[in-house]
Amino acid sequence: GRRVDSVEASQVGTGQIGTCYRLALTGDDVPASVLVKLPAADQATRDLLGGAYRGELIFYSDIAPTVGVRVPAIHYAEMAPGASEFVLVMEDLAPAQQGDQIAGCTVEQAHDAVVNLAGLHGPRWSDPTLHDFDHISTQGPDDAALLAELAGPTTELFIDGLGDLISPEDQVTLREVVGVLESWSLARSERFGLVHGDYRLDNLMFHPDGAHGSVALDWQTLSLGLPARDLAYFVGTSLDPETRRGAERDLVAAYHAALTAYGVEGYSLEECWEDYCFAMVQ
Repeated sequence: GRRVDSVEASQVGTGQIGTCYRLALTGDDVPASVLVKLPAADQATRDLLGGAYRGELIFYSDIAPTVGVRVPAIHYAEMAPGASEFVLVMEDLAPAQQGDQIAGCTVEQAHDAVVNLAGLHGPRWSDPTLHDFDHISTQGPDDAALLAELAGPTTELFIDGLGDLISPEDQVTLREVVGVLESWSLARSERFGLVHGDYRLDNLMFHPDGAHGSVALDWQTLSLGLPARDLAYFVGTSLDPETRRGAERDLVAAYHAALTAYGVEGYSLEECWEDYCFAMVQ
């Protein structure tokens, strides 16, 4: 609804399952730049991921306004009916910087991220109306059985491929996980919420000056499950083990306090800690 005089496009990101461009704009009351997310260039990939694309658009249009997690503002979102063609025009978060999962983050950044995560989980904690979204699945017995069936062979491929980089102790742990994966996947179903599924540093944006206000991206893997899975996955992949051990009690407490502020009741800090430890299998 506004006049655009010029557009200069440059590709950003690695785009494993989609393509993203920064558009520099001039015109009448338009942002200096926006980010545009499009399907993957390969048609076979597009066809495979049509459901994930649709899920992300539904998240931004119908779910994000009902929760408290910080996400980019959306200028426009549209998807072709029955097809995998879509366009998502988003706020450009620059000069915010993408997290780096290999480098890790500071405890302060982790604190900011887990409080933001509570904004996803808290407002619709165990909300039965979440089941009305037909694209958001809850893992059932068949899904858990398939996961368990695949886990053994893929774990061996992983261990064989990395060889000496994985300590004997860690190899034992990985193989023991295979044995519990099916029952673990279905456990603690009495508590459920929106689970990002890939809440990690590469999908978060941080202020370069260290100020609070991280923003979460990439909402194509949304599901329903034990909320602490996101928490454990983030903390376990973001901090070196010694740093994590020294900080995780405080991080879980900060997350729990934020849940409480969103109105979650009947869920003690000790239960939250137990869920966090249990979910570390993630």
